[in-house]
Amino acid sequence: MEIIFLGTGTSQGIPVIGSTHPVCLSDDPRDKRLRVSVLVSWEDYQYVIDCGPDFREQMLSNKVSKIDGIVFTHEHADHTMGLDDIRPFFFRQGDIPVYAHKRVLQALRIRFDYIFSSENKYPGAPSVIENELTNQPFLLGNINVVPINTLHNRLQVFGFRFKDFAYLTDVKTVEEQEKLKLIGVKVLVVNALRVEPHHSHFNLEEALQFIEEIQPEKAYLTHISHMLGFHEEVEKTLPKNVFIAYDNLKITI
Repeated sequence: MEIIFLGTGTSQGIPVIGSTHPVCLSDDPRDKRLRVSVLVSWEDYQYVIDCGPDFREQMLSNKVSKIDGIVFTHEHADHTMGLDDIRPFFFRQGDIPVYAHKRVLQALRIRFDYIFSSENKYPGAPSVIENELTNQPFLLGNINVVPINTLHNRLQVFGFRFKDFAYLTDVKTVEEQEKLKLIGVKVLVVNALRVEPHHSHFNLEEALQFIEEIQPEKAYLTHISHMLGFHEEVEKTLPKNVFIAYDNLKITI
């Protein structure tokens, strides 16, 4: 299984528009972060988790010519606003499967009504196949994916476990029964927004505590803001099995 980190930034990305913060002015390419998303591939299958406003750029940068579907963690704009850019995939492949909680599908129908509506459909608009997710395993390609139910402040958000890989973003609270689904995972990805506490995201300390509790072989931090600090400096302070993800990083499990 191969994972490509398409984007590792928070909702504004890094650099933030107009910011003079030192991290936003960094020359290190690892400090430049598009909105958060990953591409998960195995055998002949390729699925994207979330498609934010940088989706088109991410697909071009990584020369992605086919996707088998998009899995959504939740409905916030930085995770959904690239949906219109599935058009090239739709023109080549036909309707694109999307997988999401019922609430998220409802939000997408409102935001992208011209994609989901079948009435007087504009011929250039893409079409999707809706797949409603509950907190039960579901089939993607030829593997069962396990949803991890979490809270982003008070908003329900799904993380996902693909065999030995688990991906959680925009997480603040994970109940004990959901943590049990992560036991034995080899690679864990989790959000670490900044050093200071935040009302709806793990900060660095909380992310490291969560990783220590789950005990993966390796862990990667994502959904990072400029307030976390410089990539190179922060990574030196982390445990040996914890790394900061960066855009276009590829890992194999």
